[in-house]
Amino acid sequence: MYDGRKGSPSPLQQAIHLLPLAGRAAELRLTQRLAERGMTRAHLAMLAALAEHGPHAKPDLAARSGLALADALPIVADLLATRLVEVFPVHIDRRHEVVMVNAAGRERLELLHTEAAAAQDDLLRPLTRGERAQLNALLRRVCAAAERPGPGTPRAAAAPQG
Repeated sequence: MYDGRKGSPSPLQQAIHLLPLAGRAAELRLTQRLAERGMTRAHLAMLAALAEHGPHAKPDLAARSGLALADALPIVADLLATRLVEVFPVHIDRRHEVVMVNAAGRERLELLHTEAAAAQDDLLRPLTRGERAQLNALLRRVCAAAERPGPGTPRAAAAPQG
């Protein structure tokens, strides 16, 4: 039986249950705003990676964007078709290419960041500016700690031997 001593009247009101709910609400708002601009989270991730880290080979861009290469290639093609990036051959045999964000891509990225901020404002509307800053700081700490291995950190399943 739940006794409520952890600061909430119900086990389902604990952060472990609330964080995924808030995450889904945030994801929905961001996805809708990006879709209104003909973009996805993958487009945003690629443009941001290129703007922040410079030109990349397609496999490296996929990895930096958190995508499998097979998923990244259509996104690169879409960004090329909308003239937000350019692709240049870099090897003497012209088989290797790098992707680079252009001025239009940087402008679109700024617009997407504005849309993300608006989605965040919508989600966090019930909070004061100070509470938003505090929530952001706490979430950064939680995320940083979650990335470090330690007690209670889920481990990858052992590979079968044989």
